[in-house]
Amino acid sequence: MNDNDPKFNEPSVLDYVKSKLSFGRKPKIEIPESPLAAGQPQSGDQEGFGAQSLPPSSINHEPLTTSSQPSTFILQPSRPFPSLSLIALGLTLLAQTLLKPPSPAATGIVLYVIALGILLGAIIRREWQLLPHSESSDGNDPLTFHRLALLISIPFAVLAFFFFSGNLFTTFNLFLWLIALALFVGSLWLRDPQKPSLGRRIVDFLSRREWRIRITYGTLLVLALSLIVLFFRIYHIQQTPGEPFSDHAEKILDIYDILHGQPHIFFPRNTGREAITMYWIVLVVWIFNTGLSFLSTKIATVSMGLVTLPYVYLLGKEIANRRVGLLAFFLAGIAYWPNVISRIGLRFPLYPLFLAPAMLYLIRGLRTRNRNDFILSGIFVGLGLNGYSPARIVPFLVVAAFILYILHAQSKGARRDALLWFIIVGLTSLMIFIPLLRYVTENPEMFSYRALTRLGTIEQPLPGPWFQIFASNVWNGLRMFNWDDGNIWVNSLPHRPALDIVSGALFLIGVVLLLARYVQKRHWLDLFLLFSVPILQLPSTLSLAFPDENPALNRSGAAFVPVFIIVALALDSLISAFERRRADASSAGRSGVTTRTVFAWVLTAVLLFWSAAQNYDLVFNQFDQNFRQGAWNSSEMGEVIKEFGLVYGETDTAWIVPFPYWVDTRLPGVWAGIPNRDFAMFPDHLVDTVQLSGPKLFIVKASLQDPTANDQRSLDILKGLYPQGSLSLHKSSVVGHDFWIYFVPG
Repeated sequence: MNDNDPKFNEPSVLDYVKSKLSFGRKPKIEIPESPLAAGQPQSGDQEGFGAQSLPPSSINHEPLTTSSQPSTFILQPSRPFPSLSLIALGLTLLAQTLLKPPSPAATGIVLYVIALGILLGAIIRREWQLLPHSESSDGNDPLTFHRLALLISIPFAVLAFFFFSGNLFTTFNLFLWLIALALFVGSLWLRDPQKPSLGRRIVDFLSRREWRIRITYGTLLVLALSLIVLFFRIYHIQQTPGEPFSDHAEKILDIYDILHGQPHIFFPRNTGREAITMYWIVLVVWIFNTGLSFLSTKIATVSMGLVTLPYVYLLGKEIANRRVGLLAFFLAGIAYWPNVISRIGLRFPLYPLFLAPAMLYLIRGLRTRNRNDFILSGIFVGLGLNGYSPARIVPFLVVAAFILYILHAQSKGARRDALLWFIIVGLTSLMIFIPLLRYVTENPEMFSYRALTRLGTIEQPLPGPWFQIFASNVWNGLRMFNWDDGNIWVNSLPHRPALDIVSGALFLIGVVLLLARYVQKRHWLDLFLLFSVPILQLPSTLSLAFPDENPALNRSGAAFVPVFIIVALALDSLISAFERRRADASSAGRSGVTTRTVFAWVLTAVLLFWSAAQNYDLVFNQFDQNFRQGAWNSSEMGEVIKEFGLVYGETDTAWIVPFPYWVDTRLPGVWAGIPNRDFAMFPDHLVDTVQLSGPKLFIVKASLQDPTANDQRSLDILKGLYPQGSLSLHKSSVVGHDFWIYFVPG
């Protein structure tokens, strides 16, 4: 027997079975393709809505002879029926249903352990597994750039930095900054000589005599899902949430400053705010003519949330395929967590808004090795730094991405270039950051104050050893998706999972699938997706001085981007587990619809409908009611003041008597159309109102249920000062939010 003879080295059936059951890095043994099937097209198309993934051993049989006789369907070998996958899915859904505080979690945890054990069996049987990664480029960076443009950009950047002093945007410093940015980006941008410029393409498009629009079933599906997402994001925008709170009063005053000639770079009011939100709201006020109102802030932030979703789609498509992108787009679009943080009217949605494109171009750049993607990624990292303070963690995410990439085989031949790309991302983001960088050099304490109050001991000492608090915070942050999202009622529904039942179950399944694929393929992207979630949660989990503020859906808001990508990956791979193709012998592999495919899409439709129904209830019923109960009814007080002004011609003699833990006395003025006035008149100063003539109006805290919360002292003072006054109770639409109206005639 000759050991070198290939026929004696062929693997046995036992070797093949061992190969399939092995979970390590040993090479897999595959059944060679039949010579009869050589050259046949692959039956799976990862880019379609019906994307499928057959095992490498699948054989496309071709008839030996060509015949004009009617063809017959020949069933192709496919994955086994995913019975274990169905059981695992059912148990995870049941487990997630039971993981709802304050109900006992023990049963849910036990069911999850059993379900994930069955899921591992389904992975070993190859019933449920993620599709292969996209092919990576093996090219290298040309290391070319426009030296003159790069050199000229430097003095313009230095001048812009110098003229951004005084914390104000001016026409001149903006001009210098934009010139520096354009020269810098232009000096590094790689142009494809075979591809027309953007301007040329726009001219060609506009010069066409006719445009043709092709509508397919896929187009209609995308349109239908987009309309559903739009409904979830803009429905009841005036009513949900119903009332502003103190942060909105500060924001509206900042916008008032802009409209009155103070275009700040950083707004120091209320521990400091970055600029982008303020100018976005100014744009909304200008376009929609909604004034300095709570509605203007909500329109601005809802639009930010909507702009994020196309990038979620593109990121899912880049990581996997179009179907993953569309599923991530839809599930994130209807989800309670990203919907709520974009409706509040504060800076919260800016964190995911700039993270999604920064992550997209970073991942695509490392796959295609195209320098332009790293320039775009740097632009969005820099914009994020000007948006919402938690985005200051994104540069650390970029560092983690490059480290993981360099440590894995996918970077072979590009490790030197990776250092260049990292520098490009950093320098581009720095160019975008120049205005705020100037403010940082002038006011470092103000810029870092908010973060340091949470991370350090500026406001209060740490309640324990920092490492124990941080470990506890990380654990609480990780369990927020499936168990408890914290106690911050202004931007969440306290003490329930951040994800709905369907998304929560699929998220944990997706985590297991990513870990399994990483063990088998050792691809950096799988590890990066998993690590990105806790990294993006760091602005919340680093709240060491105030651990009760963790988890916070707003400070960890960008984490929903990778979370819903993982959810979509799990659902997409489940659909692929059921799909099966049959080939028409005369049509050389045309696909047909099977019972399993129909079942897969019916199951998907049921899961999506279940998710949508629960998220609708969470946002428009539970969150809305809980928020109204927690927020004070400044809108009703504003209406009373506004009516007083219409009847008597002025509001200068209308006041609100402050009371502990009651309404912010600046907010009723927003509803009354007087956004720059604080209506507070403290009890000790009520006597000062006597010298004023004309009718007077006083709004006083009322609580018939709790005498200690009823401002009886102020009422007694008013009755003594104005015995001719009349007292009436304004019944609020929210239980426990009534207030007294003390009217003094002229």
